[in-house]
Amino acid sequence: MGLTKQYLRYIPGPIFNVIASLKSNAVFVELRAQVGRYVAAGACENVIIWDSKTGEKINTLLGEKHCVTMLKTSPNNRQIAVGYEDGVVRLFDLNSGECLVTFSGHKSAATSLSFDIEGMRLVSGAKDTNIIVWDTVAEAGLFRLSGHKGPITKCCFLESQNILVSSSLDMLVKFWDLDTQHCFKTLVGHRSEVWDMVVMKNDRYLVTGCGDSELRVWKIRFPDSEEDDEKQKATPKKTRRDSDDEEEKNEDGNEEEDDDNSILQCTKIGTILRQGRDRVLSMVTDPSRTILSCHGMDSIVELFRFHDEEEIQKIFSKRQRKFKKQNPESTEELTVALQDEVLRIKSVQASGKVKAIDVHVSTKGELRLLALLRGNSFEIHVVDTKVSNKNDATKIGALSIPGHRTDVRALCFSSDKIALASASGESLKIWNRGSQNCIRTMACDYALSILFATGDRNVIVATKTGKLQIFDIAAGRLLEEIRAHEGEAWTVAMSPDLRGIASGGADKSVKFWQFELVVDKAVEEEDEDGQMRGHGGKRMSLTHTKTLQLEEDVLCVRFSPDQRLIAVSLLDSTVKIFFADTLKFFLSLYGHKFPVLCMDISYDSTTIITGGADRNIKIWGLDFGDCHRSIFAHEDSILGLQFVSKTHLFFSCGKDGKLKQWDADNFENITTLSGHHGQVWTLAVSEDGKYVSTAGHDRSIRLWERTQEPLVLEDERETQREAEADQALALGEDRVMPGIKAGEEASLPGRKTVETERAAERIMEAVEVHKEVSQQLAEYREKLDLHQQSGRKAGEAPAAPQLHPLMVAYDTTDPDRYLLKVLRQVKSSEVEEALLVLPFHYVGSLLSLLDQLLEKGWETELVMRILLFLVRLHHGPLSNTPSLLPILNRLQGVARKRVDQVRDRIGFNLAGLQYLHRELEEREAVQLFADASDRVKQKRKQRRNKDKAKQRAILTL
Repeated sequence: MGLTKQYLRYIPGPIFNVIASLKSNAVFVELRAQVGRYVAAGACENVIIWDSKTGEKINTLLGEKHCVTMLKTSPNNRQIAVGYEDGVVRLFDLNSGECLVTFSGHKSAATSLSFDIEGMRLVSGAKDTNIIVWDTVAEAGLFRLSGHKGPITKCCFLESQNILVSSSLDMLVKFWDLDTQHCFKTLVGHRSEVWDMVVMKNDRYLVTGCGDSELRVWKIRFPDSEEDDEKQKATPKKTRRDSDDEEEKNEDGNEEEDDDNSILQCTKIGTILRQGRDRVLSMVTDPSRTILSCHGMDSIVELFRFHDEEEIQKIFSKRQRKFKKQNPESTEELTVALQDEVLRIKSVQASGKVKAIDVHVSTKGELRLLALLRGNSFEIHVVDTKVSNKNDATKIGALSIPGHRTDVRALCFSSDKIALASASGESLKIWNRGSQNCIRTMACDYALSILFATGDRNVIVATKTGKLQIFDIAAGRLLEEIRAHEGEAWTVAMSPDLRGIASGGADKSVKFWQFELVVDKAVEEEDEDGQMRGHGGKRMSLTHTKTLQLEEDVLCVRFSPDQRLIAVSLLDSTVKIFFADTLKFFLSLYGHKFPVLCMDISYDSTTIITGGADRNIKIWGLDFGDCHRSIFAHEDSILGLQFVSKTHLFFSCGKDGKLKQWDADNFENITTLSGHHGQVWTLAVSEDGKYVSTAGHDRSIRLWERTQEPLVLEDERETQREAEADQALALGEDRVMPGIKAGEEASLPGRKTVETERAAERIMEAVEVHKEVSQQLAEYREKLDLHQQSGRKAGEAPAAPQLHPLMVAYDTTDPDRYLLKVLRQVKSSEVEEALLVLPFHYVGSLLSLLDQLLEKGWETELVMRILLFLVRLHHGPLSNTPSLLPILNRLQGVARKRVDQVRDRIGFNLAGLQYLHRELEEREAVQLFADASDRVKQKRKQRRNKDKAKQRAILTL
């Protein structure tokens, strides 16, 4: 057996340069008893919590593979719900950063998240047009609601009723009764997509934003409520003209007559004209649902306040007196108008286009507005809502230094691999590789290529304007701008002797430059004679030495390490090689169908690799220009190629978002590193090959670190095949579930995933092991009974059966305990989906085992949940199987008995807690719960003496 060549594995490292992704929003979070200071923002697949005052990262909530699309904090500000691009929703603890539960139900990106007023339920909407309600306490899904025909844009609970409101791009707003799990009302009055929606002021108003510049305001009424009747009596009567106008509005709204108005009535009362002319991008409210803030595609954030009933009556009375004073003879009675109920506060002008917003109102009436900008930054403004709208908002914080405003187009490591330089369309940043902190930020033109000069004290940037810009890292300033090319300066390359560089541009020329030291005019001073003399300071500069004129635009230039040759890629899809000293033509490499965008030459100057827009990597010999191998490497254009020092291994990146490692000798793909969410624009490999850095369209700079773990190609191929199979399983077709009809509004909330398949396999395996071990134990007991009856000696007793290896692994000797541990290990959010996969003959076996667990009283809640789901799912086949009828009859009695016991225990504990609660209130004279009203207090005082003796008797028992 021959020796196998082993490679070392590269693993993902830190991610930086991302303040907030464009796909996600940003929200205020409460940490250290402070609200309005800490901001949570999605950064690719992670969520970063920033301190807006110091600009530091407080915590990072780690994700897996997919990008964050939605954030929402819980009402108690202890958890945060995070929605991802694959439809998964995770719940994190804000203090510890730990993932509490994972909900898998959607098939596409989550677009909306909302908690109910108590934080017990979470509703999620996604692009797959489905709405799922999750139970955050039981960590399981309740049901799925299907009815919309377009992606969900917003869904939220009503505070006063068990009703859910949802909006979608299908131009509909639906009201769902969560008790019956069906849609009882649909608003069809919108003539374009409903991009966002909010419920305001104690569920009295519904505001929707569409594709125009208007906000439509709807009045919500509950006919069964006594408060609504009192409000109708207090509201002035409408005139005949007003009622006619309302009928016209209802006709324009095209409300369906089939809607159930006995639960809720929703009437359009007017529109609010926004300042922006484009569509609404998002709308948010404060926790009290009094302040409404909205914005469009521009940089203006508008604020509105919804008045309560007392304020409305004051404003209306004032307007009515004014009207009667101006028209004393008029008999017309005014009605409450929208201008009486809504007040435009003011508009906040951000420094850039706004992507998302969030608001927080303090007890003093100070409003903090968080504006997430499209330029990878966010701002915090303070607005006093009590003053007139003439005063402007105050900007109190911004975070922009830890990230570029635009995509990073060029990367370069320093020679000691300590520093990393990145350049984008507006700035040049120097990063510390170890801490990922931004050391220097310098303004530059649109950068296309970058390199560290000799000594790592200066950085040279080739720009889109054709200039070569030289920056001093220590001083953090631009030293010199050199007009190098007439068009774009596409590339710069360092000469092997480290004495100069070569640059290529769109003016069809390659220019050679030599380093030199010149007197820095910035440190010159005027002497006594009035002449300018140097103060001893010198700086680096470039001197043009020679020019190579070509027939096409130059896209890339590389020197051979032996300084013998120079390779130039041209716009005509060829690579021409010249002698570096005389610039005489040596070779021409033909083969690419599209221009070569990147290339590199190996350390021994024998091999050149080229990658182009035709998605191919070609490996050439530099001796004769022969093509050793052509590899279809990426699914889109290849944008970066670089050899690892002292090896023939190289890395490539492309627009398909992947980083790949190759072996130029064996022409094999060693490994594929996936992490970026979009195109990868450039890569850089450190001089020793230990670190690889990439920058992509998701605005992240990622580090990949080489480890000492060996990588075997066969194992890597097997891992890739398993990952592809898992992905195909997750994206499989919808399965038919027994007992559930297709097209129903309410259905099961879960989704088939790899984890649910594995959980089902573990359950089936546990059932088989339980059956096998139980049979062995039964045979052993029979033999033992026969041995005792025959009166044989103890030494001739049958040997006990050997424990099953899985039971040994679970550290138990009881098969029932083993089964219970397997069931307990299945995630609560995946139990139903795992049980759906079970074949029917396993269902019958599992029912008999659940009967044994109930008899022993173990984990009654979990066992009952599994039992009820299986019976509801397979009710028809179970009732028609004669062998299972005795088990079902026995389960009915045992289950009722165990549930009654659990209910009694919970009631007893609740009574004890209530008694302790009253004792504490008496002892400290402090009301523990802020939401208790005065009427409840008086009743408690009256009942306290009567119940005290009863509660003591209960506790004594």
